[in-house]
Amino acid sequence: MAKRDIVVIGSSAGGVQALKELVTSLPADFKAPIFIVQHVAPYAISMLPEILNHAGSLKAVHPTDGDPIQPGHIYLAPPDHHLLVEKDRVLVKKGPKENRFRPSIDALFRSAAYTFGSRVVGVVLTGLLDDGTSGMWSIKRLGGLGIVQEPDDAKFSSMPASVLEYVNVDYVAPLTELGKLLCQVTTEYAPETPELSEEEAHRLRTEINIAAQKNAFEMGTLDIGELSPLACPECHGVLVRWTEGKLIRYRCHTGHTYTAGALLAEVDKSIEDNLWKSVRAIEEAIILLEESGKASALGGDEPMAKRFFTKATENRARAEKLHQFIFQQEQFLQKPA
Repeated sequence: MAKRDIVVIGSSAGGVQALKELVTSLPADFKAPIFIVQHVAPYAISMLPEILNHAGSLKAVHPTDGDPIQPGHIYLAPPDHHLLVEKDRVLVKKGPKENRFRPSIDALFRSAAYTFGSRVVGVVLTGLLDDGTSGMWSIKRLGGLGIVQEPDDAKFSSMPASVLEYVNVDYVAPLTELGKLLCQVTTEYAPETPELSEEEAHRLRTEINIAAQKNAFEMGTLDIGELSPLACPECHGVLVRWTEGKLIRYRCHTGHTYTAGALLAEVDKSIEDNLWKSVRAIEEAIILLEESGKASALGGDEPMAKRFFTKATENRARAEKLHQFIFQQEQFLQKPA
């Protein structure tokens, strides 16, 4: 019987400090390989391997595509690349974004669950929104073990709280206890990996292959769910919809993926962007009207100048109402659900 000897960790906002503390608590003889996705800006230079090497005893690296998996090593997703696993090697790919992120926690968790089944231990730490929830669902579906940082202990509670809402995990613990917990669970034997239905296995394979830069459309993305009336906010492609337990997910035919929560956040952003574009257009009209009014006045056409200035005043009132509406909308969206 194999042990639970594959550890995958996801973190976002507040995650660098959390990972540093976690790695510090792991012993030098920790046997399991650890795979980590920490959300970073796509064009940032990541110093996370150096930070974790300084903090703990395990070797941390940004792997290159095809590197062999070694026990006791920490593999960190490079900026703007998905980190995946396949048999005995690491994959570093630039597939479509998931939940607006690349690297994606869900993509890593999903590939680990598909490859190693019940041997996987998934950990979700501090972060915003819900990346990691779908991936943790896949880990649990295939017999793996789920751990989340106690939301009240996390600097940002959204990610661990989302997992707890949708997935029945095995442990909820503060950061100070996670190192000891990982040492414990990675010595336990893994149960038999459950069988997936043909439909589930096909969907999971398809999603992993898309993250690994396979052509989403040619792989039949539109066949892995029901067509929805919604469009992808990233590329405006067609979205298909399906569920994982209580979790609703969407994927477009080019490969971008969203949970319902992430899709709503993107739609909210699109609404705000379009509202500000409307403000800009109205204010540009005010500038043009006032310049035209001044030109008419200088030319001695007072009636025309008056019409231009009256129209400019009306547009100022419209712009002010739109400003007020935008600020009210922002306050509404910032309220907890």
